[in-house]
Amino acid sequence: MRFDHETLGQRVRFASGQARESLAAELDLLGSARAMLIAGTEERELAERVTAGLPVVVHHDEVVMHVPTDVAARAREVATEHQVDVIVSVGGGSTTGLAKAVALTSGIPIVAVPTTYAGSEATNVWGMTESAKKTTGVDDRVLPRTVIYDASLMLSLPQHLSIASGLNALAHCVDSMWAPRADPINAALAVEGIRALNLGLPAILDDPSGLDGREQALYGAYLAAVAFASAGSGLHHKICHVLGGMFDLPHAQTHAVVLPHVLAFNVPAAPEAGERIASAFGSATAVAGLAALRDRIDAPTALRDYGMPEDGIEQAARAVVEAAPKDNPTDVTVENITTLLHAAWEGAEPR
Repeated sequence: MRFDHETLGQRVRFASGQARESLAAELDLLGSARAMLIAGTEERELAERVTAGLPVVVHHDEVVMHVPTDVAARAREVATEHQVDVIVSVGGGSTTGLAKAVALTSGIPIVAVPTTYAGSEATNVWGMTESAKKTTGVDDRVLPRTVIYDASLMLSLPQHLSIASGLNALAHCVDSMWAPRADPINAALAVEGIRALNLGLPAILDDPSGLDGREQALYGAYLAAVAFASAGSGLHHKICHVLGGMFDLPHAQTHAVVLPHVLAFNVPAAPEAGERIASAFGSATAVAGLAALRDRIDAPTALRDYGMPEDGIEQAARAVVEAAPKDNPTDVTVENITTLLHAAWEGAEPR
């Protein structure tokens, strides 16, 4: 056994019902006196509750999916104008992404308070969109200094968004099994993440007001993100970044739809990874395990349901081939990616 593994340095505070107390303790530890709160308009009430009595000097609510560069520029101006010394993000992946865009050029530390299972809060990966193209990069300045996990903040997340967001987290696990820097530690984290998400997501449907399922899903999403941060971006994420930037598709739902197709595409050429994924699902095969979970939770199935045009498939396939990792288990061609994308577009069975 031989591998190189890098673990990112980050504090995690995980306690249901304790978001405000955890955040207050963290700001005190950092010695922060001028916080910039980033939270979209839909999160305003929750964000104000979480930050009540804390030293917030400005609340910035211009949060846009895929972080357009002009939106990032305006947020950076606000941070400079108010001389902030910490960024508190309360929200999902788009909110965390905007905080990262500010930190990327300023170095201001982030304390992230997630309200979905996106996982961006546990990675040093940033992404921004300009002219229908999403660009991503890696920079330690964007890694949140601390993450405040509170499963009670997920109780207001609608079930269909909980499912899509949870499947996005599951995609982090699966991609980590064969991404460019995949290693045994990433795989161990990913397998445990799959197990937790496989338990948590159905439990959310069975008991939407309960915390047990939310906590399992949140725990699994964190493990997924840590594995992904170390392993890097595999074929699945390259596909979803192309589709999101090109067609402005919703992030979580796109991941939820594409995942089974990439799994079926890669697993024949990665049998050991397939066996470990299957074991995490408690299933005979990885594909069957994911299919059973998706059936159980009524997962999204077709990209056309989210606005992707059929005549965009060929253009997207060419862009995916250009971005795909060179060491993907299955050789990537315009032809087979076109077939994969068409199946995902129409909601066909993965093959």
